[in-house]
Amino acid sequence: MVDIIVIGAGASGMTAALYALRNGKSVLVLEQENVGGQIANSPRVENFPSIKEISGSDFSDKLFEQITNLGADFELEKVEKVTKDEDGFFTVKTEYGERRSKAVILAVGVKHRHTGVAGEEELIGNGVSYCALCDGAFYTGEDIALIGDANTALQYALLLANKCKSVTVFTLFDKFFAENYLVKALKERENITYYHNRELQAFESENGSLTGLVFKNKDDGSIINFKTKGVFIAIGQVPDNKKFENVVDLDRAGYIVADETCTTKTPGLFVAGDCRTKKIRQLTTACGDGAVAATAASTYVDTL
Repeated sequence: MVDIIVIGAGASGMTAALYALRNGKSVLVLEQENVGGQIANSPRVENFPSIKEISGSDFSDKLFEQITNLGADFELEKVEKVTKDEDGFFTVKTEYGERRSKAVILAVGVKHRHTGVAGEEELIGNGVSYCALCDGAFYTGEDIALIGDANTALQYALLLANKCKSVTVFTLFDKFFAENYLVKALKERENITYYHNRELQAFESENGSLTGLVFKNKDDGSIINFKTKGVFIAIGQVPDNKKFENVVDLDRAGYIVADETCTTKTPGLFVAGDCRTKKIRQLTTACGDGAVAATAASTYVDTL
């Protein structure tokens, strides 16, 4: 039995652990994939107060070191279900067994959005990727494609342009939805080209590996074939909260219903970060949620 189990080791989850530990609570952090969550894959973070520039992985490593030095326990375990038992405590079922706590903070973040076009799932790792920081080096010297139009997509394009022979960016709509400085930087790179109003129609492959992409030009209806060995898809994220619907309410998009207090319908169960209903999903708001949720959870534990 620990005071608080934090599910998710992204920025919100680790900030929650930090604040709970500083409130004198015992904390177990459970993470199914990698420390840092989405921000760990960001090549460069430039919008966090007091830090001019830092990589997402370095930011995550520093935060992880901070909470472990304060005494947080950490396990790589996939959570399958959370229940509140008759005794008022929580059971967190993982792939390896069961954990118990007095309070739980869900900070599970979001996952990469897929295009849904036939063949995508089969080509993941064989030409289709969602993380330029993780897989960019595999395409050094190649002509590659990138699908996306917001900040992450443009950051990926700029990062890939340092390694790849060329980067061709395709967007679904008629403009970019990124910060102006990123759009300006992309347009200044000689080995980056971009096309707006292109809708992906198909993945082409041979012997299990990507060989090209087929797009529809939304302006005139023409079909464009683009030959490439690699495509990076950066079209946003989606929640993965269905496993918790027995203890929380989900909105139509699948996000956990909670306001700025980070409380859910189940007393003792709190939520933080991108997995909850909110308008702004940024590193700073994730950390803010973590602090709010941990403070609320600590107060709840004190009342037991």
